[in-house]
Amino acid sequence: MEVKIRNRSRVMQFLATLLVLSLVWAYAQLEWNAPQGVKRTLVQARGTITSSDGKVLAQSVDGKRVYPQGHLAGQVLGMMGTTNGLEGLEYAYDRSLESGQHLKLTINTGVQAAAESALSKAVPAHQADYGSVVVMETRTGRVLAAASYPQFNPNNWRDFPLEARRNRPFLDVYEPGSVIKGLVVAAAINEGLTTPKTTYETPMNRHVGGRWGSVIHDAVDHPATLTTKQVLRYSSNVGMSHIVETFKPEKLRNYFTQYGFGSYPDMPVVPAATGQVQPLRKWDDLVRVTSAFGQGMSTTTLQLASAYNALANDGLYLPPQLIEGTISGGERREILRPEVARTTRDMLQAVIEEGIPHQAGVKGYALGGKTGTAQVVVDGRYSSTVYNSVFTGFFPVDAPKMTVVVMVHGAKTNYHGSMLAAPIFKEISTEVLSSWGAVPKVENPKTTEK
Repeated sequence: MEVKIRNRSRVMQFLATLLVLSLVWAYAQLEWNAPQGVKRTLVQARGTITSSDGKVLAQSVDGKRVYPQGHLAGQVLGMMGTTNGLEGLEYAYDRSLESGQHLKLTINTGVQAAAESALSKAVPAHQADYGSVVVMETRTGRVLAAASYPQFNPNNWRDFPLEARRNRPFLDVYEPGSVIKGLVVAAAINEGLTTPKTTYETPMNRHVGGRWGSVIHDAVDHPATLTTKQVLRYSSNVGMSHIVETFKPEKLRNYFTQYGFGSYPDMPVVPAATGQVQPLRKWDDLVRVTSAFGQGMSTTTLQLASAYNALANDGLYLPPQLIEGTISGGERREILRPEVARTTRDMLQAVIEEGIPHQAGVKGYALGGKTGTAQVVVDGRYSSTVYNSVFTGFFPVDAPKMTVVVMVHGAKTNYHGSMLAAPIFKEISTEVLSSWGAVPKVENPKTTEK
């Protein structure tokens, strides 16, 4: 009898062990990899992501998440793992998409394709590391394109390195350089500190900041005397030092923050970085001057687009918008008087037409913008070999519809903003103007007597 009880006990222990192991295995399957039926149900129910022009960017087909446009806006969309979003909008809106809600983006596939195409040709041609573009609809703040290079296809995301998945327009932080001059000049005019015709003595270098200051230099040869308009035309650091000389630090810094620098973009849920503006206690004469030409402060391509969009939008700042129908937590705010914004736009039109018409201009159309070539800090010091090439612009100048910002990092050849970023702006603008069917203005032909 005792033997029977012992044998029965061993059988029960064995069965209990089998039961525990089966439960552990089932739990592990849930943790590591959901059952196929569950996976299929989850993915099939996941919401669709579409563009503003009605193209499907992400959808679920036969239990798989697919991206019909391939690499188009790939970094913005991100990608899915087995059951959950891992990066980009797939991650940011994971719960909403998982519950079957659809997302409609402000992205326009035609504008996005133009931006990606221009980057994909220019970045490798100049042996650069990477680049980004933001195109914004001026009157609404809607992001029509957010392009990154190298390209990334979320359909086979495991084949791409981590850096290729990065949504660079929203996440990369950098010093923008001379493109900031347009915004600072507008602020100075708004404060009554200068006018387009105000004249300044502009040698090629100047010491600023007193005993603990430094010598600033100009890179482009120019006349010894420049007007404010010419300071922008020749991108004179020395000229900017004169323009901001009487600009109270707290007031100038406040303009920077009003433009959106130093704070996160007002886009709920969407992952985005912020740059930096020096704290007011550090705003001595030298910081005031270097900030006025985009050194010692930092931004993202998205933030820079929002700031320049205020200039294009008659001085009114609009929070950027990526998801249709969402209400931003940010505020619309008037930074500049409308007439000041228009005056500054006219000066930036002259920057292109009188300075770089072939690099940035489109014949028959009024475009405005500003170049920037910013040294990159490497190992705590400004490098003499690594640069960011930047261009900010808008069109048409009299009533802008689009604001465009281009940034390319680490070009080995022709890294100046006028040689690299400006032609990218030109290519995108040409493509967009063509899609509008906009008729160019034809100059009156000059008659000659025979």
